[in-house]
Amino acid sequence: MLSHYIDLSWRSFKRTPLVSFLMVLAIAIGIGVTMTSLSVYHMMSMDPIPNKSNKLFAVQLQIMDEVETWFSSDDLPYQLTYKDTTNLLNADLPFKRAAMMKTGFSVHLNSDKVKPFLETTRVFSRDAFEMFNLSFIHGGVWSIEQEESAAPVVVISQSMSKKLFGSDNSVGQTLYLDDLSVRVVGVIKDWQLHVKYYDLNNGSFNDPEQIFIPFSLIKANEINTWGNTNGWKHEVVKTFTDKLNSEKVWLQFWVQLNNAAEKQAYSEYLANYIAQQQTQGRFNRKDAEYKLRDVNEWIAYWEVVNEDNKIMVALSFMFLAVCIANILGLLLAKFLRRAPEVGVRRALGASKRQVFYQHIVEVAMLGLFGGVVGILIAQLGLLGIRQSYSYYDSLANMDFIMLLTAPVIAIVACIIAALYPAWLVCKTNPSTYLKTQ
Repeated sequence: MLSHYIDLSWRSFKRTPLVSFLMVLAIAIGIGVTMTSLSVYHMMSMDPIPNKSNKLFAVQLQIMDEVETWFSSDDLPYQLTYKDTTNLLNADLPFKRAAMMKTGFSVHLNSDKVKPFLETTRVFSRDAFEMFNLSFIHGGVWSIEQEESAAPVVVISQSMSKKLFGSDNSVGQTLYLDDLSVRVVGVIKDWQLHVKYYDLNNGSFNDPEQIFIPFSLIKANEINTWGNTNGWKHEVVKTFTDKLNSEKVWLQFWVQLNNAAEKQAYSEYLANYIAQQQTQGRFNRKDAEYKLRDVNEWIAYWEVVNEDNKIMVALSFMFLAVCIANILGLLLAKFLRRAPEVGVRRALGASKRQVFYQHIVEVAMLGLFGGVVGILIAQLGLLGIRQSYSYYDSLANMDFIMLLTAPVIAIVACIIAALYPAWLVCKTNPSTYLKTQ
């Protein structure tokens, strides 16, 4: 029966090609606009590391003696001081931890083979590679001894390896970061992220770094941050050592806690750490506290997907509703025009349900065609966004879910628009039209 309804629908399209084209175009434009905004919203809100998002926690500490609401909505600094970061990193605990910072260098090979270029670099502690699922294709992470001795070593991405050395495998090669000579110990697969969740301080949608150096190099080589630095009190900071000992916050810290028991244990450690620091004259507020937020909580806390994004999606669906309203008018005209044909079919034994289903199948096919064309329009819209905003390169795309969602929305929207016209034509009294034939 379904194949018969499809055949009838196709015959109907050929009888009224202009009206059918207008309806397909209307739904295609509505779907194109809707899927453009919905795809960006979907990529923004998608879990960036689904197999670990509930196990990785960003650490916040209330170090301020004074209330500074400009820091965050709950008066907690987003980042940590160097002294707190190193204390937490070096604590005798069984949990994997990642201390990190954004910096950058002029990258070159001290030769004329590759033109020097500025490149953002990520300072990492060695556990970070495993915590954030970075896969090595050659070599591996620097050793504990190299970390502790601040050895001049580096891990680079596959793309960076090809750019500098023309090969995936550059382990053992030497490159320069400004005037610092470093040896490549590992090459990782390119890190693909839609949201840079591990460091939302410095651009939520910026591309991940491709060069990684040990955390211990910060102190040994006086490496400064390329990211945000905030302070809450007046301090005289004349030297790099002064900055390391200051209360300025400029580093990010993550910990991996695999279950509720580990989270409880680490929470108790942080509470004890705050109490211990209070004996040294720090964390003097009565409400000194800490927070552990997992990946999705951290993204929500930063309002990466804000109200503006939600409003844009809502407006696009409203535009789709306008397109559906236009389709409703065309369907009414088309269906009522064939009322004599329906009357004859009813007189020959077709039931109201069969007539209704036939019309629903017809509009579902219209929705399918409109959805497919709408995907093409959405791709043009997403291309325009990528061309206009480079940091949307990873966001302005349609994944497999969105490719399936587009025709589904189009079909459902068309069926909703067709319910009243299909119901109206089913009420046709056969005798009325038999008299006119």
